[in-house]
Amino acid sequence: MITWQTLSFDELSNHQLYAMLRLRQEIFVVEQNCVYLDLDGLDQQSVHLLCWEGDTLLAVLRCLPPGLSYTQSSLGRIVAAPAARGRNLGRELVERGIAYNLQLWPASDIRIGAQAYLEKFYTSMGFITDGEPYMEDGIEHIHMNLPH
Repeated sequence: MITWQTLSFDELSNHQLYAMLRLRQEIFVVEQNCVYLDLDGLDQQSVHLLCWEGDTLLAVLRCLPPGLSYTQSSLGRIVAAPAARGRNLGRELVERGIAYNLQLWPASDIRIGAQAYLEKFYTSMGFITDGEPYMEDGIEHIHMNLPH
């Protein structure tokens, strides 16, 4: 059974925090072979959306308020476990993140720094490419914006 949680950093249990950080490392560092500092000081000011199947974390993202990463609100560290792929959980995760940000910050667009290979995925959800591709941590990214 799939369950969803929306938690502030302070509401995360040790188990939830560990599972979230482990999943991000599994995908962003190991699978994508990218050495970068994941713990960037923004998690504490973010709200985290988590998707569980039993005790297994399948997907997670963080919702950032306007002014933290960008002038606009933002979604970041969007990740789905291999076991979640092909189940549309990534799409549902982003949809839930969009809904959360628009509910909390209705006057703000949502800006993301997406991995470039996911540009079509985010375009299908209403995001508009804003600028040229750029390299971040050895991976090509693109800024995208979702108007409010």
